[in-house]
Amino acid sequence: MMRRAFCLLLLFLSPLLAQVDPPRFTDPDRLARILALTPELDALYRAQAASNHIPGFIYGIVVDGKLVHSLAHGTAQIDKQIPVRPDTRFRIASMTKSFTALAILKLRDERRLSLSDPVSRYLPRFRKTRPHTQDSPVVTIAHLLRMAGGFPQDDPWGDRRLSDSIRDLEALLDEGFTHSNPPGVTWEYSNLGYTLLGHIITRVSRRPYQEYITREILRPLGMNQTVWEYSSVPADTLALGYRWENNQWLAEPILHDGTFGAMGGLITTLDDFHRYVVFHLDAWPARNDPDPFPVSRATRREMHRPAEFISVVLDTPADGSPAVARANGYSCGLSWQTDSLDVTRLRHAGGLPGYGSEYRFLPGHGIGLIAFANRTYAPMTAINTRAMELLLDRARLPTRVLAPSAILQQRATQLARILVDWPEADLTNALSPNFFLDRSHEGWRKLAGKRLSEIGDVTGTSPVRPDNHLRGRFDITGTKGELTVFFTLTPEATPRIQEVRLNP
Repeated sequence: MMRRAFCLLLLFLSPLLAQVDPPRFTDPDRLARILALTPELDALYRAQAASNHIPGFIYGIVVDGKLVHSLAHGTAQIDKQIPVRPDTRFRIASMTKSFTALAILKLRDERRLSLSDPVSRYLPRFRKTRPHTQDSPVVTIAHLLRMAGGFPQDDPWGDRRLSDSIRDLEALLDEGFTHSNPPGVTWEYSNLGYTLLGHIITRVSRRPYQEYITREILRPLGMNQTVWEYSSVPADTLALGYRWENNQWLAEPILHDGTFGAMGGLITTLDDFHRYVVFHLDAWPARNDPDPFPVSRATRREMHRPAEFISVVLDTPADGSPAVARANGYSCGLSWQTDSLDVTRLRHAGGLPGYGSEYRFLPGHGIGLIAFANRTYAPMTAINTRAMELLLDRARLPTRVLAPSAILQQRATQLARILVDWPEADLTNALSPNFFLDRSHEGWRKLAGKRLSEIGDVTGTSPVRPDNHLRGRFDITGTKGELTVFFTLTPEATPRIQEVRLNP
């Protein structure tokens, strides 16, 4: 009986779901333009490595669910002269943080924790950390996710604690931590915060966080070469880390996996990590397709939105092109940026003694860049920034095109008839009751007549151009010009026209 009811519900919903047609890429030459630029991009990355004394690197471009180009260059192990290969594994440092954030959100989706829960609910020793001020709020999981826990930026200190044991972390908890700010009032990058999130994952899942993330996220994504402990990696496939000092490369000791690994311990390959970028890009656009991944598209899109603490900068290009305003924020293990050109970028860098990495992806453009290197804090953010801007500009990367929904198309057709002939059937069926309350019937006929007279005899109308499924515009063409008709529909079960603007 239950199954029959469910099937009937699906039959009822299917016409409604079918109405939502997601935007798609329609430019057939988009990928070809990207690939045409790869020789120039390869040269940029090689030059960056040479000028910054980077022993070896690998980078790749992801488009529409595929790794469409990659370059492995330089040396993975200097003493043995082992080159960087496609299967070389790099430690990716703080790029790990988004996996920790995903695990927290997955546990939230399973109702095993709430983001508003106090940290001390899962880590009782945290109660020994005194509030920054008497009126400070309790530190929550959400504070840690969004780098708002009130802890100081701690890269040098945190980077050297990667192999600490749980006992080491518990000893720190017993001593209590010091805040730099009250929780929740500002953003400040904290490795400690993500380390505590890892410990919370362990407590809630009743498994070491490494095991939980591996089983619940990495393996379902097919990231079978991604591990936490370097000693488990075949010796000839591991990129060893180096620093440049006194005009020579010096080996950096690689730390074993430990309780701080939730903030930066993962070791992976380019092929594995491209699967992770595909996983994030696949979250867009919202649609009715099956969602086979381990964390839902809706939760991934939640990861892609900043929570608070937005800063705005004005970027004035050196080449004299117009200035671009950029808004920056942080969500859950990802940095977010959007600009006045309507380009949204998501990214995270990673830096440890011996390693530097970064990945970024543009959800609206369906493209991602990944770069790993084996030099201390190698500046892969800088080169990825240059490469992505080159792709945006020179490959003329388009965004998805939204097809008009059936109801939007229907109302546009009716509205065009109304503005020209005012048929009674369309007035009754297409217009919301508010329409003639906001401007009288007579007032609308006068305005429409005036605007249409300015463009001469009507010769046709253009297809509707949707802003979304319930808002769009079309052009009425005349012998003397065009009239752009902007209109919005109501949120009713059967949407009707609620607003119209006539723009010569």
